[in-house]
Amino acid sequence: MREVIELKHPLVQHHLTRLRAADASSESFRHDVHRLSMLLSYEACKQLELEPVTIQTPLAQAAGRQLKQRLALVPILRAGLGMVDPVLQLIPDAQVWHLGFYRDEETLQPVEYYKKLPQSEPVDVAMVLDPMLATGGSAVAALEAVHEWGVPRVNLLAMIAAPEGIHQVHARFPQTTIYVCAIDQALNDQAFIVPGLGDAGDRIFNAQPDLRG
Repeated sequence: MREVIELKHPLVQHHLTRLRAADASSESFRHDVHRLSMLLSYEACKQLELEPVTIQTPLAQAAGRQLKQRLALVPILRAGLGMVDPVLQLIPDAQVWHLGFYRDEETLQPVEYYKKLPQSEPVDVAMVLDPMLATGGSAVAALEAVHEWGVPRVNLLAMIAAPEGIHQVHARFPQTTIYVCAIDQALNDQAFIVPGLGDAGDRIFNAQPDLRG
């Protein structure tokens, strides 16, 4: 399938511009991650299945529809944590499970340091959350873990993606739909997305090194 959905909404462009700015405070950065995560998840939820239900209003019975599928959010630690709460505001009954990877600076390969997924009863749909899709290594490792759990449908939500990361994900999981706010130019020599926005985890959690001397 190899589908990539890049959001073109004016609000996405507005908040993404604010997110990229080097002088944005950590508080401002978190707020824009929150807003963009809600917009991404809204788009990703368009494909969810519904089932009919009858409810009682204050005046009469009414026919309605409710979500049919069981959902899980799977943030990639640590930056993915910043995307969880806004998605839960739209899908409060979703399960939340965690995967942790760090990047080996020599090989640029992901190294797993935390994995919390159940051993049984897979959900129907999972959303892997990570603000940045750079090399695709962590995303592929996360998708492998979620598919091993037995989830039949997995989407990937990211703020910004590099073409290299998209190619890597779809080479391994062509059925995965990727939802992004922007597809940037490329990766630099250090495997950072250009123009990108820097280290999303550091900026979300105000853990950037002090470079003032």
